[in-house]
Amino acid sequence: MDPYEDFTYLIAPGCVGRSCPELTPERVRQEIEHCKELCSTLEQEHVDLQMAKEGVERKTQELRKEGELCKNFEQQMSLNRDEEGSLQASICLAKEEQNRLMQEKQVLQKKLEEARKRVLWEDLAMMLPALPEKKMVFKGLETNKEDMNKLVLAPLIHYPLPGGSALITFEKAEVAQRIIEAKEHTVELSSGEELEELDRCRVQVQAAPVDVLLPSALEIGLTRSSRSILVSDLPSLGIPEETLLDKLELFFSKTKNGGGEVESREFLDDSGQVVLTFARDGVAEPLIARGHMQVLIGRREYKLKISPCMSGDITNLQLQPSRCPRTVLLSSIPDVLGEELMRDTLEIHFQKASRGGGEVDALAYVPAGQQAVAVFTEDTS
Repeated sequence: MDPYEDFTYLIAPGCVGRSCPELTPERVRQEIEHCKELCSTLEQEHVDLQMAKEGVERKTQELRKEGELCKNFEQQMSLNRDEEGSLQASICLAKEEQNRLMQEKQVLQKKLEEARKRVLWEDLAMMLPALPEKKMVFKGLETNKEDMNKLVLAPLIHYPLPGGSALITFEKAEVAQRIIEAKEHTVELSSGEELEELDRCRVQVQAAPVDVLLPSALEIGLTRSSRSILVSDLPSLGIPEETLLDKLELFFSKTKNGGGEVESREFLDDSGQVVLTFARDGVAEPLIARGHMQVLIGRREYKLKISPCMSGDITNLQLQPSRCPRTVLLSSIPDVLGEELMRDTLEIHFQKASRGGGEVDALAYVPAGQQAVAVFTEDTS
């Protein structure tokens, strides 16, 4: 069978009703080539269309992504605007809170200052019972308001006095000034005007001012003991101090009396009071709160005062030199007379107006080889 017969058969129906060219093998081959070219062209167009489709799809994806990005950006902008609004609101709230806290701080500072003043006055009130009692009579002395809170100190100066020297205090300051200006004085040791010049005995003494250091400013830090009490209003029983301390320790060491174990006790000689220190906290405060207690000493009960124990330390002390206006230091006094005789001789000599002296208020003499301490008090004259 001819291979082209079937093809001829297939092509022939298309030529029904019209004239068809003669189908020769060459013609068939041309038609086949032409169909191949058309097929190749169609395939290429199909490839191009497929690529164009893919490009369109990619573009569509890109546009869709851009749309989503724009949408997300708009959402983010909206969130940022919301957050910015919230931030502004938070800032406003923070400022309001800051203002409120500042007002509270001012109120608390004011309350703290009032509390400090109240505690200060309470401490002073608690200190007063611990101070030695002294009866006083008010005579209407007026003081300035600025002087009411000042602490007045009465100086008590201890001045070392070496051997071969004397301190002489005159009634008038101008007399002491004349004696100091003369510097050197000749003192007659022999008495009696009838003695010849050669029989007289004289000594040379040096006169100098007396300079002492006085406190110009003083700061004392007070501390209240949490375990100690101050017992005052003690009776005069005529018993030894140790016996009195034993009886007080025996009473205050009993829990039924509100006490506890006593760690130490001390008798204050200058005030006649007793300091008791307990071994643990919480014992002293209830006793102090009572104020007074009936204490059994021997066979009798005595009403004793219980006060807080305050201890003070000097935190700041400023001194300034001060010259005693009426006192003169005499030195280089030889040990040629007895102590009493030399003291009388010096007083007689410096009382004479002819020697530049005047009325002597006090005289203290220390012989050579000895030492003494002179105590200066405030001059109220």
